[in-house]
Amino acid sequence: MSKPRIAVAGANGAFGTKHLEALAEIEDAEVTAVMATSMEKANGIADKFGVPLRFDDYQSLIDCEQVDGVILATPTQLHAAQAIAAMDAGKHVMIEIPMADSLADSEKLVAKQAETGRVAMAGHVRRFNPSHQWVHNKIRAGELSIQQLDVQTYFFRRTNMNAKGEPRSWTDHLLWHHACHTVDLFCYQAGEPVIEVQAVQGPKHPELGIAMDMAILLKTESGKLCTLSLSFNNDGPLGSFFRYICDNGTYLARYDDLFDGKENQIDVSSVDVSMNGIELIDREFIRAIRTGETPNSSLADCLPAMRILHEVEQKMSE
Repeated sequence: MSKPRIAVAGANGAFGTKHLEALAEIEDAEVTAVMATSMEKANGIADKFGVPLRFDDYQSLIDCEQVDGVILATPTQLHAAQAIAAMDAGKHVMIEIPMADSLADSEKLVAKQAETGRVAMAGHVRRFNPSHQWVHNKIRAGELSIQQLDVQTYFFRRTNMNAKGEPRSWTDHLLWHHACHTVDLFCYQAGEPVIEVQAVQGPKHPELGIAMDMAILLKTESGKLCTLSLSFNNDGPLGSFFRYICDNGTYLARYDDLFDGKENQIDVSSVDVSMNGIELIDREFIRAIRTGETPNSSLADCLPAMRILHEVEQKMSE
């Protein structure tokens, strides 16, 4: 396949737009279709990015013969059903994180990928951020070993608004979305099974019905630790901040930037072809479609993280 033809579902949302911006930088891909919740929104985003086909119905999108692969930037609760439908329609699929909001649905997705043989990825962008790639390359070369990964994931989100400041039609989740990033990253960087899980959560929001604060502790078989604090109540710097405490140095990752333990910035500009993690994960999706190879962040690769999230959920409900 020369240029995979890609569609973006949920194209008018915050991350749908990010994917369209990223795909515009990738010469090996052609964006042929977008889908939004209304034709007005679909036409608006399609006109902005010069996309020829516009839909407000998902089934029509995946039935389109001019689409080879779909990027799902839709509400989390729709991910599993939409991804299964895409694979049944013969389409490759990249699902924005998380692939699902339950272990049962995650396992169904992995089984469907094995049945259909389609490329199926989860949007675990931390694997692709140049800062985390730099650390991963050092680990693979035997130059580093993690002792502890300490992470703070903080937002100020007491109402149901998205990253564009617009009302959501669904509820974001600290565990199944935001913790998923770090749990998968820790599994990826540690390179060994997690054997112990501890977790606590604070009170649930009276309207949103989710815990606004939680803490998670993970331990691998050799004793590597991950400590993760998450909050929707933080009135301060927003985002996720990673401290890698290693046997050979300490490193601070802030999205695509990396610093040593003394706040000296490390140049990661040559780690990959772009400093944009969204672009890099989209490039991996395109590469896997073209070559037929299993991508980094395949659904099967990410399933261990979903099992841990399920265990965390069980512990917090006890």
